[in-house]
Amino acid sequence: MKRIYLDHNATTPVHPEVKAAMLPYYEDLFGNASSVHSYGREAREAIDVAREQVAELIGASSPTEIIFTSGGTESDNHAIKGTALSKADKKGNHIIISPIEHHAVENTCEYLEKRGFEVTHLQVDKYGIIDLQNLEDAIKDTTILISVMHANNEVGTIQPLAEVGKIAKERGILLHTDAVQSVGKIPLNVDELGVDLLSLSAHKIYGPKGIGALYIRKGTRIDSLLHGGHHERNRRAGTENVPGIVGLGKASEIAKKEMEANREHLWSLTEKLRAGIQEEIEFVRQNGHPEQRLPNTLNFSFEFVEGEALILSLDMQGICVSTGSACTSGSLEPSHVLAAIGLPPEIAHGSVRISLGRDNTEEEINYVLETLPSVVNRLRAMSPLYADRMKKRKEGKL
Repeated sequence: MKRIYLDHNATTPVHPEVKAAMLPYYEDLFGNASSVHSYGREAREAIDVAREQVAELIGASSPTEIIFTSGGTESDNHAIKGTALSKADKKGNHIIISPIEHHAVENTCEYLEKRGFEVTHLQVDKYGIIDLQNLEDAIKDTTILISVMHANNEVGTIQPLAEVGKIAKERGILLHTDAVQSVGKIPLNVDELGVDLLSLSAHKIYGPKGIGALYIRKGTRIDSLLHGGHHERNRRAGTENVPGIVGLGKASEIAKKEMEANREHLWSLTEKLRAGIQEEIEFVRQNGHPEQRLPNTLNFSFEFVEGEALILSLDMQGICVSTGSACTSGSLEPSHVLAAIGLPPEIAHGSVRISLGRDNTEEEINYVLETLPSVVNRLRAMSPLYADRMKKRKEGKL
């Protein structure tokens, strides 16, 4: 049975060109980038090239504004804790975040709250978009950081980050964005967005797992999390993951080159899927903004269906989707993102995230549309709530 992978927001397959670029640095070019001999210089040159490739993808003014990390989670932690530690004694202890942040941001701020920092969660509308007036009202004299993700990993909603950047700049507050899901999928420029700190990850853009980057605008002072050697210009100690860095660099180069074509392809497929689901299945709602969203991401709530059961049933038909963030897999709690946009728990528990990738085809979408309605109907047939709804409809009570 052919498998159809529709969970690209969780991770992506490594691009063949990325794999080919990485392999030499596991074999002949295995040097430590801190060594001064030829092996070390070769590794250092590869890292310098990758730093330029990442900088070009996000519009950074200099490759020196990029530091390599182990992934998006470390980048988020470094940006938030590093800012908090560097600013607390000088200016304040107040941080503002959205209520739909990835847990790498949410839990980092919770950690800081337990250590005396104050954290304000903004409000979002039914699409998951923050209220800019609410943001302005939340700012205090002690505010040191605003952290708002560029695009949500569960529902795909894109935030008005440029407007947030203007507010932050006017008030002299640092702005961090978790751009793990948006980098490489939609055009992004750090100057146009007005961000001072930006997190990204390789495995979301067909690169390897275990490598990411943090953009730190020139002149932005944040403390380091890891201490040891003088790596990454004294900002992150530890021997560089040269193959991973090369992979991230190559993935960034490819993403920049293919972004527009991929965006058109993915938007076409998700629109076909969205229209088909809403036409063929009743008692279903799309979560997130229908237009101001990532081109590859859809999130639907199917009433009278349990999300985990739906995912397992689809998996048996060769269709791989998820209930939301891969980092919360196995949790019995409803998604904090869906709760923030106003979904009651019984609706949120019936939600599924479908995230497409560059290699998905129209044929695959057709198969999903042929398969999904019957799977939903079979699961609903076991629901007493659905039976009661149908009975009332038949009796004309609805």
